[in-house]
Amino acid sequence: MVADLLKVRPMLKSLKLIVALIALAWSTTAFAEVRMSFHSFDGSVLFGRYPHAFVVLEGTTSDGRKVDENFGFTAKHTTTAVLNGPVEHKIMTESESSVRSTNRHFTVTLSDAQYARVKREVAAWHNAPGKFYDLDRRNCIHFVGRMAQLAGLKVTYPASMLRRPKQWLNHVAKLNPQLGAKQL
Repeated sequence: MVADLLKVRPMLKSLKLIVALIALAWSTTAFAEVRMSFHSFDGSVLFGRYPHAFVVLEGTTSDGRKVDENFGFTAKHTTTAVLNGPVEHKIMTESESSVRSTNRHFTVTLSDAQYARVKREVAAWHNAPGKFYDLDRRNCIHFVGRMAQLAGLKVTYPASMLRRPKQWLNHVAKLNPQLGAKQL
């Protein structure tokens, strides 16, 4: 019987080691998560901020890199030229206090691959040559819509909502009932 116990003891040590390694690997992946939230800003022409949509990315990638960033797409200069066709563009970021004062419509979890695709798409919109912002064909809604598509969401662009980010994000939430998002 003692001989049998001596044989089992090394196996138990190995089993404990395997369980510990699995637990460590699981706990590392459990914390690896990047969330993308979809925001709208109501805006006011009288106070110089137009309605706007943007995304917020927060969390940690599987390699442990912390993510805390946001991106929106807009005209480089706010002038009446935006009403006449394409104008110069920029990717803008919001301050932390501005983000807190906006409408968060819904949040999705991204895989590392989706996060990488989102970052490449942001760079592509940023680096697009020439006049890339168009109020009716390529505005903040189209940018946020592309981010939603990269996250696997269904997106459409009803003409009546192209200048109404809050209404449009509510529309996207309805198209994707799995989000469980409330209408704002």
